[in-house]
Amino acid sequence: MGAAGAFAFTSLPTASATPSASAVIAEVYGGGGNSGATLTRDFVELGNAGSTAYDLSGYSVQYLPGTPSSGSTWQVTALTGAIAPGARYLVGEGTGSGGTTALPTTDATGSIAMSATTGTIALVSGTTALTCKTAADCAADTRIVDLTGYGTAVVREGSGPATGASNTAAVARADSLADTDDNAADFTAATPSPVNSAGQTPGSGDGGGGDGGSPTDPGTVRVHDIQGTTRLSPYAGQTVTRVPGIVTGVRSSGSLGYWIQDPTPDTDPRTSEAVFVYTGSTKPTVAVGDSVLVTGKVSEYYPSSTSQSNTEITGPTTTVLSGGNALPDAVTLDAGSVPDAYIPTASGGSIESLALQPTVYAQDFFESLEGMRVTFSDARVVGASDAYGELWVTVKPNENATARGGTLYSSYDQPNTGRIEVMSLDTTSTFPAANVGDELSGATTGPLDYSTYGGYNVQATQLGTLVDNGLKQEVTRRQKKDELAVATYNVENLDALDTQEKFDRLAEGVAVNLNSPDIVALEEIQDDNGATNDGTVTAEGTLKRFTDAVRAAGGPVYKWRYISPTNDADGGEPGGNIRQVFLFNPKRVSFTDHKGGDATTATSVVKTRKGVELTYSPGRIDPTNAAWEDSRKPLVGEFTFQGEQVFVVANHFISKGGDQPIHGRYQPPARSSDTQRAAQAAEVNTFVKSLLAADKNAKAIVLGDLNDYEFSQTVTTLTADKVLKPLITTLPAAERYTYVYDGNSQTLDHILTSPAVTSFNYDVVHINAEFADQASDHDPQIVRIDLSKCRRH
Repeated sequence: MGAAGAFAFTSLPTASATPSASAVIAEVYGGGGNSGATLTRDFVELGNAGSTAYDLSGYSVQYLPGTPSSGSTWQVTALTGAIAPGARYLVGEGTGSGGTTALPTTDATGSIAMSATTGTIALVSGTTALTCKTAADCAADTRIVDLTGYGTAVVREGSGPATGASNTAAVARADSLADTDDNAADFTAATPSPVNSAGQTPGSGDGGGGDGGSPTDPGTVRVHDIQGTTRLSPYAGQTVTRVPGIVTGVRSSGSLGYWIQDPTPDTDPRTSEAVFVYTGSTKPTVAVGDSVLVTGKVSEYYPSSTSQSNTEITGPTTTVLSGGNALPDAVTLDAGSVPDAYIPTASGGSIESLALQPTVYAQDFFESLEGMRVTFSDARVVGASDAYGELWVTVKPNENATARGGTLYSSYDQPNTGRIEVMSLDTTSTFPAANVGDELSGATTGPLDYSTYGGYNVQATQLGTLVDNGLKQEVTRRQKKDELAVATYNVENLDALDTQEKFDRLAEGVAVNLNSPDIVALEEIQDDNGATNDGTVTAEGTLKRFTDAVRAAGGPVYKWRYISPTNDADGGEPGGNIRQVFLFNPKRVSFTDHKGGDATTATSVVKTRKGVELTYSPGRIDPTNAAWEDSRKPLVGEFTFQGEQVFVVANHFISKGGDQPIHGRYQPPARSSDTQRAAQAAEVNTFVKSLLAADKNAKAIVLGDLNDYEFSQTVTTLTADKVLKPLITTLPAAERYTYVYDGNSQTLDHILTSPAVTSFNYDVVHINAEFADQASDHDPQIVRIDLSKCRRH
């Protein structure tokens, strides 16, 4: 904790209507790291024209694009500390790939990618994002202390914005910091000249505590200084010199490097004591237990565009002082240490500049331990081992436990906080094949890392012993004589070129585990040559191999119906042309063919003298509607079972690809794919309504991979006006899942029924998602409907 100095604090003014004689925006530069720039980073410099110090605790600088759209939001960087009388205060923002000179040590750190030529910066009393988007509205907001619009900014003070900003020019006030509330008059273009609260300018210090001391003496910067109290390092872009630490883990494959941890921590729980040293393509030569001094450049590495970052030292020069040293004690991860709240929010913006609250939020807790040794004991596996040598455990055994040992994801608002991914740094041993419900017995210990795939993870130098708790595949009961059995199964990109083993395992799931349903809706049946993109769209070869394998596994001789998609129009693997397919057992159920359906022709409901029927069967629901762009179109079929007509709609809605992760830096995360799935759900809902308008007693079954949860907008839209009942909600809460992702057991696949379906038995059959050895990543499900009892209702 730094001292504020021997001066009194007073409050900042809370309105911008009167020219400020105290705290003002002194300089704005958005060209950092751009082509032609010298500086590597954007910045905002504040100044204090008053005679007393001003406390900035709880304040922020905020940025708005120069011409804001309806979707534009103010981005926020929180401030701490104070501005001394006559001093400056430096806020570092976005970093580019250009430039050669780092800022001096910043007083506050953000990640806003400011425009070099136009934008608005506000100094704000508070950290809640502003909402104003006009000059008049912002002038009326009493939280704004000072505001600077530059370039062609719509939001500015006075007659016009400051002019002259570019990749190589900032806009700056005169040294007097005079403020007339007219940006055009108060600011002029100038060479960027950032100054921090210590009076440092670029090049006035090496930023890394280079003190001219002995090569074997530690520099003045420690790891906790590098990590800071937010998710971003205050030293990002700067070179640090002879940073001391003990090597706690070495990664000799993948992203090469090693972790160091300072055995002498500070007292601030927000500052991690460890950091990853990235060695690029050079395999590390250090060993665990080495005491080292590291010189290199601090950087923030983003595994993806929406993920959080890893603070790293890159381009390192390492001096090994000694070997075999004791490692710092590991921090225990358990129900008592990991908070129950998941992550802070920033109105959809980045949380990177927010001060960490490790006793409040689980993700802040993990971030405060970034790179440090952590440990947990006797943890239950909640996500099976995968092909990449990863598995998931929970350190909170009582958190939303499923009936079979997983952790249920049941709400956007309450993500499971006890999940943690486990990887191994031991490249000489085989990673265990763990299923959900198994246990890692004893201690698992290693540095805490962050990845775009799942978020925080333990890079285990010591891996617990796997205890097999004997999870078994489920087998559902066989349908009774008067029960129509209808199932759905995503068979994960099955095509005629796949191995016979894959066909046999998937076929066994249908014939044995699902006990040969009368109708099976299959998702992800590919064309006959899979990913070969040559215009092939038929799937006869794929379906012949699959139905032959079902028969060999003891199932019936299924027939099939489908509609070939237009080439490369339905999403999925390029060239694969995935589609939904109906299999049906002709000895139990008949398919009613109404010819003429194709990839672009819509089927509809018509009344005839014989009753309600489809214009095309099989047919597609409004396939040219924009809701189905680059996505699978629902397949509709008309069936007859024991004289009763049944309509089945097989679906495979658009995936969640492109959504921001729940562990990412933007909070709450944007779920951009929701919009299209909701539109798809509305189309299916409209179709079912048309069926029920023609026959209120129509028996409809809507099923498939909806790629969304039972509590989602997708399902809410699909079931609007109570035209459909989601059967997953009829199960006990601990059994509501069909898929496991990042250690979360969740529902993506669904069966829904119309009101006339009153007598049914529903079952999710767990055979894949919880197992390391999977035939598909989805579990199938089945509904058995007693139509004779439905007739009596």
